[in-house]
Amino acid sequence: MKVLGRNNKGDMPDGASVAGVSFVKTGRLSLAWKVMLIVLPVITAVLALGIGRYSISPADVIEAIAGRFTGNYEISEMAFKTIWNLRIPRILLALLAGAGLSVAGCAFQSLFANPLATPDTLGVASGASFGAALGILMGFGMMGMQITSFVMGAVAVTLTWLGGSGRGKGLSSVVLSGIMMGSLFNALVSLVKYLADAETQLPAITYWLMGGLNNAGYKSLVFGAPPIILGIIILFVIRWRMNLLPLSDDEARSSGVNINRLRAVTVICATMITASCVSMCGQVGWVGLLIPHMCRMKFGSNHLSLIPASISLGAVFMVIVDTAARTMTAAEIPVSILTAIIGAPFFIILMRKSGGWKL
Repeated sequence: MKVLGRNNKGDMPDGASVAGVSFVKTGRLSLAWKVMLIVLPVITAVLALGIGRYSISPADVIEAIAGRFTGNYEISEMAFKTIWNLRIPRILLALLAGAGLSVAGCAFQSLFANPLATPDTLGVASGASFGAALGILMGFGMMGMQITSFVMGAVAVTLTWLGGSGRGKGLSSVVLSGIMMGSLFNALVSLVKYLADAETQLPAITYWLMGGLNNAGYKSLVFGAPPIILGIIILFVIRWRMNLLPLSDDEARSSGVNINRLRAVTVICATMITASCVSMCGQVGWVGLLIPHMCRMKFGSNHLSLIPASISLGAVFMVIVDTAARTMTAAEIPVSILTAIIGAPFFIILMRKSGGWKL
């Protein structure tokens, strides 16, 4: 067996292929791409801050941001408060949710060597949705709903792992356990909807489950942002090791990496990110499925390039979709509707163009 290890550049060996999974060495991102992946989310966010029913020029947006720290600004008070009180927390949430869901989807696809894996593969989104619906039923405020959502998401993943792992069981058992656990928590969501008041609580639960960033605020970000940021940072730091995730236990041991520990860290980080995203903006589909595949087509399967690209382009995608959701019509469109409308046909185009799925 050919021993696979990290070379002096932190990449997989050239042309390495194990268990039918090809680790194509694409090298590190070029300087131009590094700059673009850093600058693109910033430019998108600044432009999105000025777009809405109340339009604000990019120059006024920059002045409002600078004026917050200097205390001097020449734009109207309404424009200043619109940017700082409404749009900045919402766009920060869009950036975090897009980056988080994208990198979580990328991690799960590599972990399970399954191109259809999503951030909800282990049932975390279903569990978090049940927690949020339960919080609405119990009359909790936004912070209380976030806490119950996050806790139930963690409970769902714990039950999935306990049910699917063990001696003689592989990752496929964990995936099956996740499907079963997702079905269970979806049934519990239906039960909560059945028990909810039809005039007040039921519409709130239904609308929240559609996904949206309209409840974004600084208080919700204080609780929800740290798990997302921490999870993204950890996955970014260990990204060179993530090239080993699809390997079998014996093949991974030959590389000198503790594969069980690597899998556990990956699952914990991706779960933490997903649960926090769902607790703040409901179920938003397609981001964790579509963006990683787009990045693989452009940058290859080497996680040294794939993870940074997924973080950046996921954030950009979410900001664009949310901006369209809040500006296309007088009544805000739930984000998950737009991600599905955009994602489904685009995903089919990617499949036909690539000639198959690549991991």
